[in-house]
Amino acid sequence: MMRAARTVLWKDLRIELRTKEALSAAFVFCVLTLVIFNFALDMNSAEARRLGAGFFWVAFSFGGVLALNRSFALEKESGCARALMLAPVDRSAIYLGKFTANVIFMFLIELLVLPLFTVFFDVPTGAAIGRLLLIFALGAVGFSAVGTLFSAVAANTRMRELLLPVLLLPVVIPVLIAAVETTSQALGADVEVAFWFRLLVVYDVVFTTVGVMVFEYILEE
Repeated sequence: MMRAARTVLWKDLRIELRTKEALSAAFVFCVLTLVIFNFALDMNSAEARRLGAGFFWVAFSFGGVLALNRSFALEKESGCARALMLAPVDRSAIYLGKFTANVIFMFLIELLVLPLFTVFFDVPTGAAIGRLLLIFALGAVGFSAVGTLFSAVAANTRMRELLLPVLLLPVVIPVLIAAVETTSQALGADVEVAFWFRLLVVYDVVFTTVGVMVFEYILEE
């Protein structure tokens, strides 16, 4: 199973390295969102530390949806979706490969947007970079665990670009709120984050496990 998952992972990574469609679209959308927030709101440094995390994760969530739309769209457009279904491998291996690729894409988007966020909102992140990387990783895992499932569902519809955010965003609200709270604390806001950090970890474990268990039935639909 792990060999099949690695094959799917490397296939998606090679395609993205060649085309750069998902990352470039998501990055541009995130930058535009941060620019709008930056010019629309006049904040001092304290407000930026408190509210900036919310702007960062709003930008990431919308950009991440654009990237996830491509997760199964390529297989659908090229006719490889049926080949994946007929492959003599455990269907959960396909999920794990796609999920891991999406985690990498989401994490890269976060890393690319972070320097621009620091400049736009004048929020120093150097001292908190270790905590931010951990939060980004946990947020990317939770977002991708659910996003990979719903991307497979939306790929079979004519309006996948509209259906995916409608399905995904309500479900990932807990992980986004937890990510905002923990990021705010890392940036210097006075926030109690023990509960939110535990929520991030539990969310990641639960939805990754659920994804592995139910992906076979979603793919058959």
